[in-house]
Amino acid sequence: DRYRSTKSENSNIKNKTTLPMLASSCPGWICYAEKKEGGFVLPYVSTAKSPQQVMGSLVKDYWAGKLGVSPSDIYHVSVMPCYDKKLEASREDFYNDILQTRDVDCVLTSDEILQILEEKNISFEKLEGTELPELFSNVDSDGTLFGSSGGGSGGYLEYIIKYAAKHLFNVSVNSISYTYGRGGRNKDLKETTVTVDGNVVLRFAAAYGFRNITNIVKKIKEGHCEYHFVEIMACPRGCLNGGGQIKPLQSETSAQLLTRVESIYNSQKSSIPEENSKALLIYKEWLGTPFSDKAKRVLHTTYHHVPGLEITNPLAINGE
Repeated sequence: DRYRSTKSENSNIKNKTTLPMLASSCPGWICYAEKKEGGFVLPYVSTAKSPQQVMGSLVKDYWAGKLGVSPSDIYHVSVMPCYDKKLEASREDFYNDILQTRDVDCVLTSDEILQILEEKNISFEKLEGTELPELFSNVDSDGTLFGSSGGGSGGYLEYIIKYAAKHLFNVSVNSISYTYGRGGRNKDLKETTVTVDGNVVLRFAAAYGFRNITNIVKKIKEGHCEYHFVEIMACPRGCLNGGGQIKPLQSETSAQLLTRVESIYNSQKSSIPEENSKALLIYKEWLGTPFSDKAKRVLHTTYHHVPGLEITNPLAINGE
């Protein structure tokens, strides 16, 4: 919709359009945007909830309804690679005043899970198996684990490239090649384009780490940012390098562990969201159409400028 608005002859629509769209799944980036860049950058941020908070809505609304229980009777724990996900879960936007419950009640990082297991001397091999509700399992009928293609930060960039190319220009993108910043030396900044009849029609980027994020924001402020969508993550190398991830063993460096984790993640079978039978069922039973009022309410959120503390008299803060 934002892209189409830029092409609209209706000046009122065009003036309200903000491109590039900036990804909203990283709470570290959102915190920076709200506190540091505030009112300027927030209109560019996607209103889509992060996967953690979408899952929170799914559990406390859809799943609670199927079970016939109150959302407040469900204690929803999320396991994440990032400590900032705890802050995200605690946002007032994700608290239901009427039911007095949060969409996500508790967030534990991968490393915290490992610490709990070690402290309690629990071995996975000795635990009895149990069946997960099929709706929440990412194991297919053949017992194969599947995830998202496009890297270990969720694959937003790859998905949006393919979706936008198909739905805006009827172009199928089967493979994507990237160029990296600083002549290939900056692996945390990558760019790609979609061309039609030899003309570049869409520009995309992924920017990881605050050095690259601040450069993107600077370009937007100066009016020199030509991207249509930017996948933004606060951590260099993305979510697989999150601060809450399991630490390397003494025999392995952090870089070696990250490379190994990336290899394992990228070896997973991937699924296409539009063809995911579970997603289709959820829309059918719960959300209706992708752009229904309920889908917009449940899957989207708002962000807020957090003004900095302005001190006109530094001594007054101590009451002097």
